[in-house]
Amino acid sequence: MVGPPLRAEGLARRFGGMTVLAGVDLALETGETVVLLGPNGAGKTTLLRILALLLAPTDGRLLLFGSDAARAPAALRRRIGYVGHEISCYAELSAAENLAFYARLFRVSEAPGRIARLLAWAGLDGTGRRPVRTYSRGMGQRLALARALLHEPDVLILDEPFSGLDPDAVERLQQQLLELRAAGHSTLLATHDVERAAPIASRLAILHRGRIAWAHDGRGADAAVIVAAYRAVVAGSA
Repeated sequence: MVGPPLRAEGLARRFGGMTVLAGVDLALETGETVVLLGPNGAGKTTLLRILALLLAPTDGRLLLFGSDAARAPAALRRRIGYVGHEISCYAELSAAENLAFYARLFRVSEAPGRIARLLAWAGLDGTGRRPVRTYSRGMGQRLALARALLHEPDVLILDEPFSGLDPDAVERLQQQLLELRAAGHSTLLATHDVERAAPIASRLAILHRGRIAWAHDGRGADAAVIVAAYRAVVAGSA
């Protein structure tokens, strides 16, 4: 029987004598948007890199669609779209050229049509021939999201996607993430921006000192309650 898109069991990661993750249990179900909250240094990026198969855990197990990720990483990696802190696009190439390059890497069929649709969805169809170096932070973030969706992954993993965005860009990104959830995509999003992430969450969890310290059903959750819980956890009182 195929399991959920993602299930982490006791994931740990050490770098030398420093423990960054200390036994993380986390699941992502089909069509969910799980928001992982945590302050800088909580281990969010390390966890997301492990879940995206870019870094191996020191201990624990990661299951993707019921399969052990350690045994079939290449086959499973195609089912994941990942956006890190950087947009990972070539600054001197245009948005369309960047997507064409990644389409070749992922062997995307009917790439020109797919690229045109993604540029339109990201609101970049009018600027798709401009060099990426001329883009604002918000435009670059939308391009990174389009790149991550290019090969039609089942799971989308986003690291601090709201960082550096102005209010209009934040609102647009929130709407795009809600559209992806409505279309059945499973998304795991890490951020320290509680108020911006709360409206789009199916579930929320707080990562602190390498562990999941708090979890909550995000549907209908009051942002003020989440902010209070976040502050309590970070302050060490929860």
